[in-house]
Amino acid sequence: MISVNNKEFLFTPIVEYIISSEKVAHVQIGNNAEHALLVLTKTGYSAIPVLDSKYHLQGLLSMRMITDSILGLDHIEYERLGELKVDEIMQTDIPFIKTTDRFQKGLDLLINHPFLCVTEEDGTFAGILTRRVMLKQFKKYIYSAQ
Repeated sequence: MISVNNKEFLFTPIVEYIISSEKVAHVQIGNNAEHALLVLTKTGYSAIPVLDSKYHLQGLLSMRMITDSILGLDHIEYERLGELKVDEIMQTDIPFIKTTDRFQKGLDLLINHPFLCVTEEDGTFAGILTRRVMLKQFKKYIYSAQ
């Protein structure tokens, strides 16, 4: 059985584990779905953050959201990609975490999500926290505690 003897580990600030916003692909409100589809395809990401002009987090957009928005009754309406705006199809009720939050909160939220967007206190996008990074840190802690 695994136990966490030193609870301090769980209170480590997550800022140490985030992937910086400069390294994360994103789209902006006002971009069209065609642009977003290109970004998703080129990066291979499952979803990307949507930011406003001041780089505040507004939501997430995935390939599925884009394809769902262009499905017609008889065919896929590819011609709509250029006219659909990202903010019309993005998901706005997303879990996110702040740079000041702790490891335990990130771990709890990442159980159901492959990554979380991370914001500064003012809502500015700081980067992402991935399940992979958190699991690697957790593994390192467990193996060093033996």
